[in-house]
Amino acid sequence: KETEEVFKVKKSSYSKKIVKQLKKEYKEDLEKSKVRTEVNSPTDVEAPLEKTGQNKDIGQEDGTANSEHCEEEMEVESEKEEEKPKASGAFSSALSSLNVLRPGEIPDAAFIHAARKKRQMARELGDFTPVDSEPGKGRLVREDENDASDDEDDDEKRRIVFTVKEKSQRQKIAEEIGIEGSDDEALVAGEQDEELSRWEQEQIRKGINIPQVQPSQPAEVNNVYYQNTYQTLSYGSSYGIPYTYAAYGSSETKSQKTDNTVPFKTPSNEMTPVTIDLVKKQLKDRLDSMKEMHRANQQQYEKHQQSQEDSAKAIERLEGSSGGIGERYKFLQEMRGYVQDLLECFSEKVPLINELESAMHQLYKQRASRLVQRRQDDIKDESSEFSSHSNKALMAPNLDSFGRDRVIYQEQVKRRTAEREARRARRRQAREQTGKMADHLEGLSSDDEETSTDITNFNLERDRILKESSKVFEDVLESFYSIDCIKSQFEAWRSKYFASYKDAYIGLCLPKLFNPLIRLQLLTWTPLEGKCRDFETMLWFESLLFYGCEEQEQVKDDADISLLPTIVERVVLPKLTVISENIWDPFSTTQTSRMVAIVQKLIDGYPSVVNAENKNTQMLLKALLLRMRRTLDDDVFMPLYPKNILENKNSGPYLFFQRQFWSSVKLLGNFLQWYGILSNKTLQELSIDGLLNRYILMAFQNSEYGEDSIKKAQSVIACFPKQWFTNLTGDKTISQLENFCRYLVHLADTIYRNSIGCSDVEKRNAREHIKQIIKLLASIRALDHAITVANDHNVKEFKILIEGK
Repeated sequence: KETEEVFKVKKSSYSKKIVKQLKKEYKEDLEKSKVRTEVNSPTDVEAPLEKTGQNKDIGQEDGTANSEHCEEEMEVESEKEEEKPKASGAFSSALSSLNVLRPGEIPDAAFIHAARKKRQMARELGDFTPVDSEPGKGRLVREDENDASDDEDDDEKRRIVFTVKEKSQRQKIAEEIGIEGSDDEALVAGEQDEELSRWEQEQIRKGINIPQVQPSQPAEVNNVYYQNTYQTLSYGSSYGIPYTYAAYGSSETKSQKTDNTVPFKTPSNEMTPVTIDLVKKQLKDRLDSMKEMHRANQQQYEKHQQSQEDSAKAIERLEGSSGGIGERYKFLQEMRGYVQDLLECFSEKVPLINELESAMHQLYKQRASRLVQRRQDDIKDESSEFSSHSNKALMAPNLDSFGRDRVIYQEQVKRRTAEREARRARRRQAREQTGKMADHLEGLSSDDEETSTDITNFNLERDRILKESSKVFEDVLESFYSIDCIKSQFEAWRSKYFASYKDAYIGLCLPKLFNPLIRLQLLTWTPLEGKCRDFETMLWFESLLFYGCEEQEQVKDDADISLLPTIVERVVLPKLTVISENIWDPFSTTQTSRMVAIVQKLIDGYPSVVNAENKNTQMLLKALLLRMRRTLDDDVFMPLYPKNILENKNSGPYLFFQRQFWSSVKLLGNFLQWYGILSNKTLQELSIDGLLNRYILMAFQNSEYGEDSIKKAQSVIACFPKQWFTNLTGDKTISQLENFCRYLVHLADTIYRNSIGCSDVEKRNAREHIKQIIKLLASIRALDHAITVANDHNVKEFKILIEGK
């Protein structure tokens, strides 16, 4: 294969003789080359190569050949035009200027018209070879411009094309005869033989189309060329033809770049033969590569399969978990709506419950206040009636702010006296029927009987309140006021989602939530009445008794365990506080016993609630103390009469005195029932300092010294808790009882003095009374006073009396 550049020869360089000689020699060389090419490359190989056009470099050489052919035709055509008569005018001048257009010069309209006309004339004469591709045309125009350039800027105006840098045959011939590369244009200008030029182009095209095989791989790898697979082989894999840039310009540039080119070799016997082993090797290599690709695809497929399985499992897992979360969300949303509705319901109903509770408390308070006021009025009436210093002014007070005069007051006194005597007669009759008349003492009974009118009014008002309470939730669904329904809702929450139940602090909210409903059930609950039910037997207590006590193990610090104690603290204790402050009567032994029993039950059953640090417990104890002090200040009265008046035991003043004394002793016993609940200091202050030393000792001093006084002293000492004296050390009793001990010593001395000069029987009775006094002193641990009495009255049985205390 042989690639050549078009000779660029100026027309005025050499003579026609030299040109003809060169053509002749060049023609002979081409004939020899043609013969050699036909022998080495069969025509059946040339044909596919000429038709396919798959090879890139071959296509480039075809373009080069076409360009050369076109240039030669243009030169021949220009010579013919010179022989023809020259046209006149603008057309003639345009034709004459076709060869003088400088590089970079823009042709005018006349130049373009002349070029088209010249091409048309060449077609008509049959001497014009058409150019198949646009690149050929562009190349022709650029080469014409290079032909027209005669100045020294040829080296700067270069055109770079892809080609194999191998010297053409024409260049070799020119070098042999000593012609420079830049003078090739003179050779081309002398070629006027159109047939010879066309023949040359055909021979060059044949030489270009001959396939060349050159190894581009290492020596051990053989590139095979064979006819059937030629079209499928790429240029780079079949032919090792390097790409270089060739520039048309000066000879120096061409000589520098041709040194690095690799010449094409014509196919010869050196071509690598195609063998079966070579084909098998290539097939094996291709099979191995396909197997490797298959293995990679198989691994990728398995990876995708595993990813698909993992995704399916993840979907199933997430669907399962999302199902639980969805149910949880739905349940919590329902609970949220239920709680909101419940709170809205309670916000409307709780004020009604508070009003009903206040109305019931006020009803009981009015009844208790009425009874206390009646007792105080009776004491005032009797005191005024039996006072030794009474007169009409005292018995009938002056007019007050309400305009009541003496007559009206006397009528009221008479009415109250009649009612009081009637009540006493009924109680006396009841005691006679039960056989308790002999053991009864006036003043020990509680004057708490009510008239039928008061009872009827009380019951009517109570029934009205109960009727109103039954209508509180009549317009509400059962699930919003039934403790069982509300409890079941929160139990379901606790059993299903205990974590969220605990995080919402439901255990701390339930006591406050159940508070209104429980207070509504405790509306008529009053532990001071005998027919009152125990709160532990009520429906709300039984319903909430086992709340949060499932079979599973209890969680530490579970607030639901203390649900009932918390309800007792927040509901029962405040109600007991109101009862003790407004309803409880400390003069009533029955009410006091019941009140002590309920408080003691709370202390024993709910020790975590009823303690000194609990706020509600402190309020309850404070209410109890205030009520006891108010009774001590307002209801206790001890009349003072001369002894001569008290000698008549059937007189009214004596009976009134005895009644007041025994009522005070009863109150002392009621106070001391709170032992174990109230502190010893508080009880001693109330019972001994406030009641015994202030009122009862005054009555002892006005009483007859004898057996009656000893009996009263025994009743007083029987009220004292024995625990006060068991832990005492030494011979002295508690300091608050010193006055009472001195009275007993004085009583023993008085009895002994009164027995002097009396009969033996009276002396014997007096000595027995002294021994009883010694026992009384020993029972309260006043051993120093007991020894003094025994020594003063020569009582030898002192040790026996102390041991038998």
